[in-house]
Amino acid sequence: MRSCALLILCSLLHHHHCHGAVGQRQCTEADYYYEYTECDRNGARWRVAIPRSPDTCSGLPSPVHGTECTFSCQAGQFLEMSAQECTPCAAGSYSLGSGVRFDQWDALPAGFSSVATSVESTAHTSDRLSCNSSSWLPQGNYLESNRDECTVSLIYAVHLKKQGSVSFDYQYPDNNLLFEFFIQNDQCQEMDQAADTKWLKLTSHGEWGSQRVNLKSGTNILYWRTGGVVMGSKVVKPVFLKNIQIEGVAYTSECFPCKPGTFSRAPGSSACQACPRDTFSGHGASSCTPCDGTTQYAVEGSPECKHKNPCSEKDYMQIHTACDHEGKTQVIYKWMEPQICLENVPGAVTLPPSGDREQCPPCNPGYYNNDTATCSPCPPGTYSDGMNPCKQCPAGTEPTPGYEFKWWNVLPPNMKSSCFNVGNSKCDTMNGWEAARGYVQSGAGSSDNDYLILNIHIPGFKLPTSMSGQSATEYGRITFEFETLCTADCELYFMMDVNKKSTTVVESWAKSQSKRSYSHVMTKNASVSYTWAFQRTNQPSETRRYVNDVARIYTVTVSNAVDGVSSRCRACAVSSRPSSSSSPCVPCPPGHYINPETSQCTQCPPNTYLTPHSTPGPDACQACGPASKSDKDHSLCFSDCRFTHSEGNLTRTYDLGALRPVGALMNGPSFTSKGTKYYHLYNISLCGGQMAECKDNVTDLSLYESQNGKQEGSTSVKAFICQSTIIPASGRGLHTSLSSQSITLADTFMGATVENTLGDITAQPELFPEASKKIPDVNFYYRSLEATSSCAAGRRVVVRLRCDPDKSATGEISVPSQCPAGTCDGCTFHFLWQSSAACPVCSPQDYHRIEGACKGGQQDVLYVWTEPRVCVGGVALPQKKSVPCESLDSWIELGAVLGALSAVLLVSLTCYFWKKNKRLEYKYSRLVMSANKECELPGADSCAVMEGETEAEPEDEVLYSKPSLIRKLKALASKGNGDSYENVQLNSSHPKALVWS
Repeated sequence: MRSCALLILCSLLHHHHCHGAVGQRQCTEADYYYEYTECDRNGARWRVAIPRSPDTCSGLPSPVHGTECTFSCQAGQFLEMSAQECTPCAAGSYSLGSGVRFDQWDALPAGFSSVATSVESTAHTSDRLSCNSSSWLPQGNYLESNRDECTVSLIYAVHLKKQGSVSFDYQYPDNNLLFEFFIQNDQCQEMDQAADTKWLKLTSHGEWGSQRVNLKSGTNILYWRTGGVVMGSKVVKPVFLKNIQIEGVAYTSECFPCKPGTFSRAPGSSACQACPRDTFSGHGASSCTPCDGTTQYAVEGSPECKHKNPCSEKDYMQIHTACDHEGKTQVIYKWMEPQICLENVPGAVTLPPSGDREQCPPCNPGYYNNDTATCSPCPPGTYSDGMNPCKQCPAGTEPTPGYEFKWWNVLPPNMKSSCFNVGNSKCDTMNGWEAARGYVQSGAGSSDNDYLILNIHIPGFKLPTSMSGQSATEYGRITFEFETLCTADCELYFMMDVNKKSTTVVESWAKSQSKRSYSHVMTKNASVSYTWAFQRTNQPSETRRYVNDVARIYTVTVSNAVDGVSSRCRACAVSSRPSSSSSPCVPCPPGHYINPETSQCTQCPPNTYLTPHSTPGPDACQACGPASKSDKDHSLCFSDCRFTHSEGNLTRTYDLGALRPVGALMNGPSFTSKGTKYYHLYNISLCGGQMAECKDNVTDLSLYESQNGKQEGSTSVKAFICQSTIIPASGRGLHTSLSSQSITLADTFMGATVENTLGDITAQPELFPEASKKIPDVNFYYRSLEATSSCAAGRRVVVRLRCDPDKSATGEISVPSQCPAGTCDGCTFHFLWQSSAACPVCSPQDYHRIEGACKGGQQDVLYVWTEPRVCVGGVALPQKKSVPCESLDSWIELGAVLGALSAVLLVSLTCYFWKKNKRLEYKYSRLVMSANKECELPGADSCAVMEGETEAEPEDEVLYSKPSLIRKLKALASKGNGDSYENVQLNSSHPKALVWS
């Protein structure tokens, strides 16, 4: 439809110019240009002339049949529209034939656009928090992405006449930034695309990666999109993009001029070449112009010459010479190459004098010196400490292959050094690192933002024979000691590339770092390259202001390297049977250690784990922590989901089987400084021995390589506890949430206890609300043995289990309110897991017995839980039951009868003694009265019987008698009243006689 309209329009213009423009001049070739119409259904098109300025001339050429829609020219040619023939490009220009190339980035080329998307943006969002200033920035030879978490897309639309492709070079060094490339059609529908072409692989610092993706005919909208999450003040490394080339545009109507610094000498060129060193060129050059070699210089591919400045201390470097035939070395100074300074001018410095010749350092362990200037590796099966000749390992031992570099006269043969700069090639020929006797240190480079790279390649790992039968969790280990001395924002990166798939940053250290050691464990047997990259500043620089900022590596040790040398021998298990093998050593079964006395394999005791690469002997088996047990191979300790706690005479048992599945906590949301929303996902494997897994659905795709149905590369982490960062799809233009930055928090179970300290790990109960129950919390202690830049002793985790009968069995996991990320110091993580499964198992101690009344010789017995109930499962309450009993009614009746009889007896005795007492009083009164009438009594202290009295009456007889109880009481009462006398019974049988005493 569009082609028909264009053809009609051109016909009308031609008719107007021929018949309606009286007095106008005749059009020349400078007044118009040719363009093809859209192809029709038959694949045909027309060539039409389009005026550059309407109504300025008349007589435009009439439309003619054009070439076929699939027609294209070869590389180095363009389609000359007047003759509709392919014509070679002139010198100083180039053509791809059926494609276009973008390799000059002084500004965004026509057709490109950079669009930023702010996350959770609002109308009131400030410029600091918005993404208005985030974009792809042209940097001359390349494009640079944004350095924040804003989502920024570089977009280019192209219409292809036939199937084609797009290719580009990129640098993607930081996995904190997400980088994807995808294609949409003209309906804004994303084209089918393999995962490994959408999510781009990480590259080593200073290395360019290449990507090529096929394109379909029609409209293709290309997207290069970056975005990420930046926590704290960390700044991500940007993505660099260059050399975008698109094939399949069917024809090129013009040639592209060579950019400054390049040239094409011959006509028909398909590419331009960079100008050699000390030459330059301008735009569209067919040759390069030499600089003034005396006062000027230019690096390769320069658009201009630069003046040489007087030499300074920053223009030379110090190196140690290689050992000579006398075993001597010395410090010398030399100008950096290429030399871009002037020596013999005012203000220029001269090279310092060379140092004294010194004795060369000894060979590194595993090497020997055979009276030459170089050190040679010991033959297989032998060992050396570097100062003595190589020796055979004694019987019952085997060599331990690996590398131990601690003397640096020259770089070892399996180490390479290089220098790289994104924006130029000035340091490509320089050494990035220099040997300096006691250490190897970063070189000077050509500018401060150079990447100074040191690499060591290990083709694989080989466990010692005695360990080859174990279920290995550690195939090898690299350990290095380093320090950085910086005044700028320098950074040292440690990276690894497994099986040449993709380079990942293992750890990095910013600014000055004191001398320290770092280790990394290799958990799979694979070819690996370890790389150190040092950058003094990440800001573009053409000078060396921070040349004194250096990184130093003192020692590098790699264990179990398959091509390594041996510095010592290790005891091994010796077969008791004759063997045809050259080595008498045999592998030990899993969970066995070598007994050095018998050279035989001995199984580790129960609930111990075998420490990898330990010294042979019983000490190789370490006891598991409290409430933990070892697996059958004695490779790790874990909780079997049962826990017992005793306090006094009370013992409680916990059954944590309901917490066996991996627990998950999605914590957040949190926001970065730009307002990006993200979550932290924690996966926790509390007990049972299985591991939790945290996956990266970004790096999974970028590192996915299928080989026999298995994935290669670090696609996920497995540990007892791990963490991932989740970025929701909302606000980012993404189709799904992204999981990235998965890390291991704990890979070793230390034990479980109710105490708040286990080893060097301390739980902090004050971080959580106080428990309302009287059941103590159970603390599970974990740690990761691998150190990080911020956690020298590795990360630590405490999971606090709290009994809560109101919660479900799976329970609820939370983090401290004052530490929303689960950690307050970045190294020790704390979790609270409230669950009914964390309550002890019910036992007979948790209920009591209630007895009913005895009725008819039967009694009901009922059992109820002791409140508050703080147990689950275990024993059930006994059923209600009836038991025989003895009634109390008969005993009550018997007691009543006995009580009544006792009362009657008491009353009778009381009456008897009362009556007898009355008689006694009466007789006494009579005696007193008769005594007053018949005689005069003697003094108070005597009594006599008068003469003539008789004793005829027996009842008047006077007798002494023992006082009764009542009398004694009366006597006591009378004493209290001041009287002191004793009552006596007087029987007067002789009225005339008186008896006394």
